[in-house]
Amino acid sequence: MVREGKVFKYKDNVDTDVIIPARYLNSSDPKELASHCMEDIDKDFTKSVKDGDIIVAGRNFGCGSSREHAPIAIKESGISCVIATSFARIFYRNSINIGLPILECEEASREIEAGDEVRVDFSSGTITDITSGKVYHAEPFPPFMQDLINAGGLASYMKENY
Repeated sequence: MVREGKVFKYKDNVDTDVIIPARYLNSSDPKELASHCMEDIDKDFTKSVKDGDIIVAGRNFGCGSSREHAPIAIKESGISCVIATSFARIFYRNSINIGLPILECEEASREIEAGDEVRVDFSSGTITDITSGKVYHAEPFPPFMQDLINAGGLASYMKENY
């Protein structure tokens, strides 16, 4: 699976309350959640994001509460992948569960700039900054986790296979 898009760049410790503010958690509708994604940290995010775009962030992305709403809002907004130096563990697991591809790569997180065009090959873990020409390498997910993500998450995978 290969994804390509424009980069939205964020710093360290982007927490779930910034990804989807608590005032919107009375909804479980993915489209409603996406309409408020990142609004407290990036007012233009929902107006600017296009299908396939990519978030690049620093350390501890998705820290805070364990709500699944955060990766759901990101995925539904059109983001095809999140690359970060590291992820909060519960966010990491929730992302896999709902089929949001994520990769940890410190060098890419540090060097890729907002607005760059980036291509990600999930089977190899190769991250290519098309804008700068630089290539980075992340640890790819094992095949069974790639199958979960390709299916759209754990629930979809279970429906398809069991």
